[in-house]
Amino acid sequence: MASLQMPVLTREDIRRGILYVVASVFVFAIVNAIVKWLVARYSVVEIIVFRSLFALLPCLYVVARNGGLGVLRTHRFHDHATRSALQFVSMMCIFTAFSLMPLADAVAITFSSPLFLTILSIPFLGEQVGPHRWSAVVLGFVGILVILPPGAGMLHTGALFALANALINASVTIAIRRMTLTEASTALAFYQQVCTAVLGLLALPFFWRTPSLSDLGLFLLAGLIAGIGQLWWTEGCRFTPAAVAAPFSYTSMVWALALGYAIWGDVPTPAVLIGAAIVIASGLYIVYRETIRRARSRALAGAD
Repeated sequence: MASLQMPVLTREDIRRGILYVVASVFVFAIVNAIVKWLVARYSVVEIIVFRSLFALLPCLYVVARNGGLGVLRTHRFHDHATRSALQFVSMMCIFTAFSLMPLADAVAITFSSPLFLTILSIPFLGEQVGPHRWSAVVLGFVGILVILPPGAGMLHTGALFALANALINASVTIAIRRMTLTEASTALAFYQQVCTAVLGLLALPFFWRTPSLSDLGLFLLAGLIAGIGQLWWTEGCRFTPAAVAAPFSYTSMVWALALGYAIWGDVPTPAVLIGAAIVIASGLYIVYRETIRRARSRALAGAD
């Protein structure tokens, strides 16, 4: 059986993909800032519900554009529900972290997700991790220790919640890798929003607070641009190789620093900046080694 080959990307494709990636990272940074603003007055559960429901609107637009409800056909409802439950917990963790620590600090910690992904790919994807990637993982955790010296204050500052988000996000990424073999990207996005909204609605009666009109507008804005950002990110990944997209995804740190300072007057400590730089460098190296590994695998497959 012939192996599937990725389409050859032109320079114009890659430029377009980079624009999608940069735009999606920017709008996600705006969403994070809105969530941090709202979480001071509303529960994390309520924010997740509104965000997921309003993010469904862009998803429904894409469903209609791609042929209607037929693109949502699936035989893996259980897998969708399990992945979405993980995503729900991940959102609870990062939103809680936003409520307890500066925006840039929380974002810097989430950059450790590729480190966890590398570790989890061994038991769940059967991948072999060589000394180069293991070295990058160790370096990345050194960066995390620079940002977060171990101590009793980690829970109070929200650091453990941000770390939990990074770990769970790595698990979600592995689940998505498995599911993309049979599931359309539109279905993955749609069922995620539906399931997280349903989970939130089950708990919402215990956390409900009637939002003001202005805050309802913020809920709407956060949901809509989160949905749009997800679509842009998907398009960016379609047109841009991972090794090219990764450096631009780390621009979220720049936006987090700018928004944190402009809105809350947060000034990052030198430890956060140095640690973030170390974690970003390790993440980029992991992507680089992964790209080399896949290129060698394709070359060997082509030679058979």
